[in-house]
Amino acid sequence: MREQEIKRLEEISGLSADAAKESLIEGLRDEAKSQAQQYINEIVDEAKMTANKEAKKIVIQSIQRVATETAVENSVTVFHIDSDEVKGRVIGREGRNIRALEAATGVELVVDDTPEAIVISAFDPVRREIARLALHQLVVDGRIHPARIEEVVAKVQKQLEDEILETGKRTCIDLGVHGLNIELVKLIGRMKYRSSYGQNLLQHSREVASISAIMASELGLNPKAAKRAGLLHDIGRFEQVRRYDTFNDAISVPHAALGVEVLFHAQSGAEPLIRSFVADPRYDKTLRAAIAHHSDYLLPAELDEPTRALCDLLRDADKIDIIKVNCICPIEDIYGVSELDMERSELSPDVIRTFYEHRTIPRGIRNHPADVLVGHICFSWELVHPSSRAILFEQGYLDHMLDRRFELPHVQKEFEQMAAHLRSCLYPQATERIDP
Repeated sequence: MREQEIKRLEEISGLSADAAKESLIEGLRDEAKSQAQQYINEIVDEAKMTANKEAKKIVIQSIQRVATETAVENSVTVFHIDSDEVKGRVIGREGRNIRALEAATGVELVVDDTPEAIVISAFDPVRREIARLALHQLVVDGRIHPARIEEVVAKVQKQLEDEILETGKRTCIDLGVHGLNIELVKLIGRMKYRSSYGQNLLQHSREVASISAIMASELGLNPKAAKRAGLLHDIGRFEQVRRYDTFNDAISVPHAALGVEVLFHAQSGAEPLIRSFVADPRYDKTLRAAIAHHSDYLLPAELDEPTRALCDLLRDADKIDIIKVNCICPIEDIYGVSELDMERSELSPDVIRTFYEHRTIPRGIRNHPADVLVGHICFSWELVHPSSRAILFEQGYLDHMLDRRFELPHVQKEFEQMAAHLRSCLYPQATERIDP
């Protein structure tokens, strides 16, 4: 019976049983291959999406873990007094007291018609703090004369040096860094009295160190090296103000180069300061390059892969924190202009051209407040990790700057076009929203 059915099927199909079996097997094989390839493609696509999502989460979590309140300082300190009678005592007979105080502290005291206030002016924030504390003690004590001023200033200087040292030690302990040279600890502590883009420099360095370490750990890089580079990347700032009385790289030696000099150049036959930070000199090349190039427009092409990886990580963390500060600090503290000045600002053609070239804006062509704003926005072009760019949208940092309004119609139109261009280029990397 079975043989008869097989013969009938062979006659109908025109195929022998063996041929039909071979055809069926071939068909099943092709179908299996197609389904397997489809399954593989689905797995690969899911892996890519998961990897991108995880990378974004790394940066989100990095920033959220170290998000803190930002302290803002500038080049003047206002010392408040109870009454204007104090001004006469501070000035002294024929100006002897105020001259003695200025000579002892290295600041300029502005005693004018401003009610119940004396303005302390100096670029060095440590000098301003010494003058403020000395003024406070003198006014409270009531004895204000040149000899007493010298005594109080000397006492305050000692107290502040102790506080700077304690701040440096506490920072190193908090970040898990131990065994540092005392001078390097003091340099870290002095960061508390300096601001960077409107943010306290110590807090900026701590956040860059923490973001760098967390990202490095999650991305398979060396978290200790990343943390060290983040903490020390701006260490040259105080050597810059000591030598040149400025924090401006454009009119002095760049702070990154000075940082390398402070850390890696031996002083008077002693070991370089970096030895107290990293005992093994094998890491010097990588750390040196990361600190030296963290503010460069472009990294040197000859860097080896491990060095470039640390440089890229540090530069991303530094730029993310700077862009974040643009969202939480007043315009006056970041750009040194009022909101009205920014709203009425022009926009330089060279800045517009450089923006569309997807490059950072050189300082030499920033002629207007809006140019500086666009310069900070352009930091996003140079972020290496796609997840770093995506996080700027996830946290709303870029949107905050791109939504700024300008009074001049041609500037507003141009800025809107630039914002649309940047969003079209970078936003696709952030279209998949993530729950923090």
